[in-house]
Amino acid sequence: MQSSPIHGLLVLDKPAGLTSHDVVSLARRAAGERSIGHLGTLDPMATGVLPLLIGKWTRLAPFFSTADKHYTGTIRFGFSTDTFDVEGTPTSELKPLERSLEDLRVLAQRFQGTIDQVPPVFSAKKIGGVPAYKLARQGKPVEMKTARITIHSFKLEGAEGDTVRFSMRVSSGGYVRSVAHELGELAGCGAHLSSLRRVQAGPFGLSEAVTREQLIEAANVGTVRDLLLHPRTVLPEFPAVAADEPSLAKLRNGQAANLPEYSEAAMVKVFRGQTELAAIGRRIAGTLFQPHLNLL
Repeated sequence: MQSSPIHGLLVLDKPAGLTSHDVVSLARRAAGERSIGHLGTLDPMATGVLPLLIGKWTRLAPFFSTADKHYTGTIRFGFSTDTFDVEGTPTSELKPLERSLEDLRVLAQRFQGTIDQVPPVFSAKKIGGVPAYKLARQGKPVEMKTARITIHSFKLEGAEGDTVRFSMRVSSGGYVRSVAHELGELAGCGAHLSSLRRVQAGPFGLSEAVTREQLIEAANVGTVRDLLLHPRTVLPEFPAVAADEPSLAKLRNGQAANLPEYSEAAMVKVFRGQTELAAIGRRIAGTLFQPHLNLL
């Protein structure tokens, strides 16, 4: 158990078999903090980058809501499933893949750019306030609305038998499973996502991620705080500025304050000292900022 409240951002390398909610529960126990939220759901079969906001930092979630994601994984051709991935029930008869890798690459080009995508029925998308997957498991009809997403790149890297390796960069809200399913339909034999690893979420990559075992070990010795990203490296698009106590008091009370920040940035990160993120400030004019978000 940690000696004092923890506030910050932790990047976890999620193992297969855990839901994103399972990871949040693990982090709550490790940090001794109830207020924890993840930035972008990963399915249980998926592994990789899952950023977690802890404590007061959960208020920063809106700043990360549109972050792009980078994935690697494999697609197995030959049959489709109801979940569009390997954990689902087959929905088509086994049929051999008769397309070459080059043929599939040509088909994959149809998914480049901005497209309208239908999310999987077995997904966390809410319908009338209820996650779609819950309705689907109850056998209730589920009508999914299309969502506009952008696939920045979709590369088929190689093939072994009926399984193709790929990499994809996609905007927030995009489902790799749906692409795998639709590519299988175009190929004429069905397909599903057989493995998935998120290697980057916004600015956060695997190089910054810690494993479940590292988090548990840190919890045992009381060093979870040491696993957090340095506060000044988060939201790098916002300049960082240190404020004195009178200025912090003004911001905390919703008043504007003059800060020693001379760039033309519209938003800044305001710190007490070097590491305590106190607020996000919005520039009014010159060096005068009003509090956009208070963390004190």
